[in-house]
Amino acid sequence: MDITALDAAFWTTAAVIVGLLVLSAFFSGSETALTAASRGKLKAQAEKGSRGAERALKITEDNERLIGSVLLGNNIVNILSASLATALFTRLFGESGVALATMVMTALVLIFSEVLPKTYAITNAEQAAAMVSWPIRLVVLVFSPPVTAVRWLVRGILSVFGINADPEGNILAVREEIAGALSLGQSEGLVEKEDRDRILGALDLAERTVEEIMKHRSEIRMLNADTPPEELLAEILQSPHTRLPIWKDDPDNIVGVAHAKDVLRGMHKLMFSPTPGKNGIADFNILDVVMKPYFIPDTTTLDEQMRQFLRRRTHFALVVDEYGSLEGLITLEDILEEIVGEITDEFDPAADAALKMSEDGTYSIEGAMTIRDLNRAMDWALPDDEANTVAGLVIHEAQMIPTVGQVFSFHGFLFEVAGKKDNRITKLKIKPL
Repeated sequence: MDITALDAAFWTTAAVIVGLLVLSAFFSGSETALTAASRGKLKAQAEKGSRGAERALKITEDNERLIGSVLLGNNIVNILSASLATALFTRLFGESGVALATMVMTALVLIFSEVLPKTYAITNAEQAAAMVSWPIRLVVLVFSPPVTAVRWLVRGILSVFGINADPEGNILAVREEIAGALSLGQSEGLVEKEDRDRILGALDLAERTVEEIMKHRSEIRMLNADTPPEELLAEILQSPHTRLPIWKDDPDNIVGVAHAKDVLRGMHKLMFSPTPGKNGIADFNILDVVMKPYFIPDTTTLDEQMRQFLRRRTHFALVVDEYGSLEGLITLEDILEEIVGEITDEFDPAADAALKMSEDGTYSIEGAMTIRDLNRAMDWALPDDEANTVAGLVIHEAQMIPTVGQVFSFHGFLFEVAGKKDNRITKLKIKPL
């Protein structure tokens, strides 16, 4: 063979190999950029007018087809470049050229076609995804027929072994993605615990029901409509709440909800208006000023109930079970506390004492404290599947109504019953083991 022709063939083949390595780098970097890019950030960029980000969003809607097309293109150029290099080195060095070509191409592909482009892509994911979106869209379009065929072939093979390869059924929920990112950020010191709790609390509203956070009926202060006005006024003034349920004849027969301001206005009118009542405050009938009670089922989600509160312009609802019996009550403040934490005012002097720590590392808590509040305050992970309150958890695990002084050990904690009223656990001491 003529040396000139050999030189021309050598440089042509070498140039083709270099071009294929560049294409391999493009495919590798594109795959990393498009899979690592945050769809939230791409969405934000697209809303600001970035066409590349908008294209990247559309491409990543079908990740299976995207990855299949990129891998097909990457494999084609890698195999072709390796074949050309083997032929070139064999012509130059004989049989030893095969081993030499393998070593050289492995090093070139690893450094310039894998590590280098992927390192850039992972550190500039959104920017790189926007840049490669247009050519990758063409690649996906061109390789769509063979990729579709391969996709169905792979699914058919996996289905033989009982494996469902449908990507729609295996996509991480947004909530889990956000929760994982927040937990990681907190562990690295980038996110404060309070900020994490607020965001996760807001995300949980759609998954939790009013039954989980309502004030149980045993803790509700209600007023009897037949109570003399003087006693009613005294009870209202002593109560830390401004809204109180009113019952008549039977505590389950709630006939209305009295607002402290409405009661005071009604009494003031009887006593100090131009036409005061003949017997003054004794003529006051609380049923004249009560609001119509608002009942909700215990299965209502917190998210939906908050919307109902805002829509109805009310902050107070009575919770009933499937039989219509009163279970408890819930307010807008209760729902907001699931997001921002405990909301206290000058009428909640005992709020700070809900969780106390002694010198030996033991925590004293109210039995009615919810497991979720305790977990959030202490960053623990006590299960709340079977019970809403810590007292309920102890009873569930003990499978009995414990007595004062009994100690139980479960879930990595020591629980001691410190107070009890009737069948209710009122005080508990908890110590991590």
